[in-house]
Amino acid sequence: MIYLDYQATTPLAPEAREAMLRWLGGPDSDTFGNPHSPHRMGRMAAAAVEAAREQVAALFPPGGRVIFTSGGTEALNLALRGTTGDVLTFATEHAAVLDCARAVEAQARGFTVLPVLGDGRADCAALESAITPQTGVIAAMAVNNEIGVIHPLDAVAAAARQAGALLLVDAVQAAGKLAPPEGADLIAISAHKLHGPKGIGALWVRDGVSLAPLILGGGQEGGLRSGTLSPALCAGFGAAARIAGERREEDRAHLERLWNRARDAFAGWELNGSAVHRWHGNLNLRKQGLDVARLMSDCRTVMLAAGSACASGSGRPSHVLKAIGLADAEAKSSIRLGFGRYTTMADLEAAATAIITAAREQGI
Repeated sequence: MIYLDYQATTPLAPEAREAMLRWLGGPDSDTFGNPHSPHRMGRMAAAAVEAAREQVAALFPPGGRVIFTSGGTEALNLALRGTTGDVLTFATEHAAVLDCARAVEAQARGFTVLPVLGDGRADCAALESAITPQTGVIAAMAVNNEIGVIHPLDAVAAAARQAGALLLVDAVQAAGKLAPPEGADLIAISAHKLHGPKGIGALWVRDGVSLAPLILGGGQEGGLRSGTLSPALCAGFGAAARIAGERREEDRAHLERLWNRARDAFAGWELNGSAVHRWHGNLNLRKQGLDVARLMSDCRTVMLAAGSACASGSGRPSHVLKAIGLADAEAKSSIRLGFGRYTTMADLEAAATAIITAAREQGI
């Protein structure tokens, strides 16, 4: 099988797997301790967690702390629901942000979804017009998970500073790939999107920013996220973060070669979203009249997406593609190809041949 769904999840890095194995801890080992216990085994596990925290912290700007969570969704929920003031965000954000609207409004706070431009980037004029003295948080993605578009975060950060609001950045698709966003107050990431394990993520909190916890109990993670941490997941996350930092330029150069080859292979297909302000590991394309369900059935050995992984199977057009102005038929004739570190050129070329052949068999 050929895996081209890197936006949904990424293969576990061998270094991350190796780091996790020690802390899985069988009955004959001394590595299964609870990291919140005061005895020697607990302190060993706690040391592993803190070492991983330092490795993950290297993905973020200086001047903040890392709170481990179960993933990007929990991190975004904690940031949105644990702050104060009205929320402004954009129509192409992940459901983990947009679906917080009801919970935020239940706190007697406003939640406003702003439009994006036709290329998928934030409409900064609309943002500036929507800011009020009650605005407390502005939430924006670094890289869109469906179309790979990079928001103008410098401009969004400037608007947040001028308003005295916090900037929350969803960096799930960007962490370990792009430089950490400057001017952010809160940054959410997920391990499994950068070759780490599933089930763990992090929220970076700038020094001086206060949050109310979502999960109550033992007071772990500085009182912000109660519950026993998994040393194995933390260790895997830390190793993946370290490797991402070490390989960032190498990975980027590999992606550029894959991107250029893919663009040549799919000449004549329409690109969804900006061709300039974009992460090149995400290729979201459409072909008029394409039956995507049939295409995916005919290309069973190619793992691709018909939209975002979170919305696949719903039967609804992608809210991201609708937000950039595509008609239902255009959105439903779109596919997303995601590639990365472990994608070979041979795999990409074989997948492109299979997809193009299947589309031609539909008369497309």
